Amino acid sequence: MDLFWLSCRNPYRSKPFNLNDVALNPMIKLRLKRFGKKREVSYRIVAINSDARRDGRPLEEVGFYNPRTDETRLDVAAITRRLEQGAQPTKTVRHILEKANLLEKFDIKAKTEAKAEV
Repeated sequence: MDLFWLSCRNPYRSKPFNLNDVALNPMIKLRLKRFGKKREVSYRIVAINSDARRDGRPLEEVGFYNPRTDETRLDVAAITRRLEQGAQPTKTVRHILEKANLLEKFDIKAKTEAKAEV
């Protein structure tokens, strides 16, 4: 048998490297990370790779949002730095940042607004 085939079938050996499975330059997103007890949820606003899971390890925590009390704490310097680097906020985070007037100097529009203009 071919050694390549054996290395793929043996669970104790590493699988062969496939360049198509690896994102070389994933996009950074500003999104919510859930934490808290059941029915007492609150969120952290984090900068994270777009292909990472919702509660995965973030690159940086840049804020806090509690929907039950509508409390919001933002690290303005970190958020502006990430937006200048090209991070894209999700729809919910974009709404939170618009309420805090942080998106005025950045040309970040919702996809629906961009489609309506065309």
